[in-house]
Formats: sequence, structure tokens, C-alpha cells
Amino acid sequence: MKTTLSLKPAEVRKDWVLIDAEGIVLGRLATIVANRLRGKHKPQFTPHVDCGDNVVIVNAAKVKITGNKTDQSVFYYHTGYAGGIKGRTIRDRLDGKHPEQVLEKAIERMITRGPLQRRQMKHLHIYAGAEHPHDGQQPRPLDIAAMNKKNRRD
Repeated sequence: MKTTLSLKPAEVRKDWVLIDAEGIVLGRLATIVANRLRGKHKPQFTPHVDCGDNVVIVNAAKVKITGNKTDQSVFYYHTGYAGGIKGRTIRDRLDGKHPEQVLEKAIERMITRGPLQRRQMKHLHIYAGAEHPHDGQQPRPLDIAAMNKKNRRD
């Protein structure tokens, strides 16, 4: 008789992955990273267990956005005051103080909401530049551009 294996939290083995986002299309990168964080690339994937990998992304400020989305796509937020809805384009956010938040929000919105999402997002580390403090974990590089020719735009 065949049985379906259900992974227990104590049996989870998390790897460290390093991704260079320079020249990679935003949506394609976010999809791959969201699947890595959830653990859907592993054969022992269990939906209710945090079985994904730790992901380190460098050069997040150099991510590519296709079409006219840099000027037309607007992120809205509310200040908390009456009539306090504001919006910023992707270009404004990439040129601003924290350009890595564009990629972080894209990934966050691709993961199922709830307590499990918040736990999985803690395993995501995004840096605007090329430097990161996770050398001690020896992350292995993952070449997103080589997976599909559409992933990279120059």
C-alpha cells in the first residue's frame, strides 16, 4: 500500500541560496523566489509546514521591469489620517531610499497569506547592493538567467 509522506517541522532541512537579481525581470524572479521560500521545488513539499529554503538576493535595485510598468504601476499606501491615501510609482520606489522593498512586496504577495507566510518571509534576505552578511552560511548560487532566456533583460 502506498502512503503519502507528510513532512514534520523537525524533519525540515533548509538550504541557503544566493540569487543575483541584476538584469532579471521582476515578476519572473519573484515567482521563482516565492516557490523556493514555500518549498514547492522539493519532492517532500508539505503545504502546512515551512519547508522552504533561506534565500539571499543581492543587487535588488538593478532588477528590470518590462513595458511601461515603471511609470504606470503605482503602489498605494495609507498614512492613517483621513484622506491620507498616497501612491508612488515603481520608478520612484526603485530610485528611493529602500529599492529592495519593490522585490520584497512582489514576493510577499505571491505567498499564501497567514501565519505561515510571515514565518516564510523571515527566511528572505534582500539587499540593494552586491554585499551581504551571510557568507558564513555558504549559500550556493542559483542562476535565474540560465533557467529561461526570458528571465533576463538587458
